[in-house]
Amino acid sequence: MQAEIIKEWIEKAEEDFGFASTSIEHTNYFAQVCFHFQQAAEKYLKAFIIANGLEFRPVHNLLELLATCRQKEPAIEKIEEACRYLNPFYIDTRYPVHWPTHYDKETAIKAKDFATVIRRWIMDFLNV
Repeated sequence: MQAEIIKEWIEKAEEDFGFASTSIEHTNYFAQVCFHFQQAAEKYLKAFIIANGLEFRPVHNLLELLATCRQKEPAIEKIEEACRYLNPFYIDTRYPVHWPTHYDKETAIKAKDFATVIRRWIMDFLNV
């Protein structure tokens, strides 16, 4: 059962990653592209948490999820920069905020690069 749940989280992460990746060239809604890269990262991290029997909490903060993952594998800190970059995209892209935000194609490409770092690390670790 646990393997099936992990598979479902990975599949959902792949959907977000794939959607955002293909959307970069076909949209000007770069905030939404960045949101989907953040969502992919979140789901990859949650798959790691479930796979390792760590405490699952329904949070969206990538740094909090990373801290949970670190309990099992300290080397996961290698993806901290990627988590820091993607973390604001959960709030900034979905709600009116009163601080400066700017989303362009360059920002979306950088989000893809960082989401790819997280994706590769998690998939390699989980041997998926």
